Amino acid sequence: MRCPFGCREAHRKQRSTERAVAYYATVEGKAKKKIQNGKRAQRGEQADASPPVTEAVEFRANMVGYVAMVASLIEGRPVSEAEILQRLVRAMRQHSMARRRRIDYVVAQLHQHGP
Repeated sequence: MRCPFGCREAHRKQRSTERAVAYYATVEGKAKKKIQNGKRAQRGEQADASPPVTEAVEFRANMVGYVAMVASLIEGRPVSEAEILQRLVRAMRQHSMARRRRIDYVVAQLHQHGP
């Protein structure tokens, strides 16, 4: 008899993830993943690309320039405003877990995906 809460499906997904993690930890898996990531980069789909059109993020130009100058002094190398913008956009796209208590996040995930 199957669990009415979807435990079988959750267990299947968890085991699939464990198998994938174990495979990509092997030498063969690492080589394959490197090829896959290389293909993605060739298509121009960078992980830190600009946000989708629906997410309009604006930063004040003089503040970005100032942050770039401070980052250059801290890192001891030239840091461009474009690089600072990429970092800011990536930071703005963080998961919502940081904005909620952990228990609230867990409860929301359980309601969405089941046990």
